[in-house]
Amino acid sequence: MPKPVVLVVEDEPLIRMDAVAMIEEAGYEVLEAIDADEAIILLEARSDIRVVFSDIEMPGSMDGLKLVHAIRERWPPVVLIVASGRLTPLASEMPLDTVFLQKPYSEAQILKALARIA
Repeated sequence: MPKPVVLVVEDEPLIRMDAVAMIEEAGYEVLEAIDADEAIILLEARSDIRVVFSDIEMPGSMDGLKLVHAIRERWPPVVLIVASGRLTPLASEMPLDTVFLQKPYSEAQILKALARIA
């Protein structure tokens, strides 16, 4: 059985590497994007992405909140997880069923959020 695919969208290389390592160790296949534009390209190319785990504050054409709204519209079944160290969005600012993690997040928090796809 193929591993569930998680797309990590994070512009900060060290944070992205840590998140990727934690998620891979938990048994998931992980794809990486440095911004929303790259994430959209990957989502358009791969129909097997089950989860998008995105930073909120990113450079590029859209931030993480705009990205998760775009994903919810185009790929409704994708599980959405967003994280930030500075911003705490209101539930009304995120698509329904989006999980928010405050940075620095723990491996346990990530794994609990990922367990929702099982």
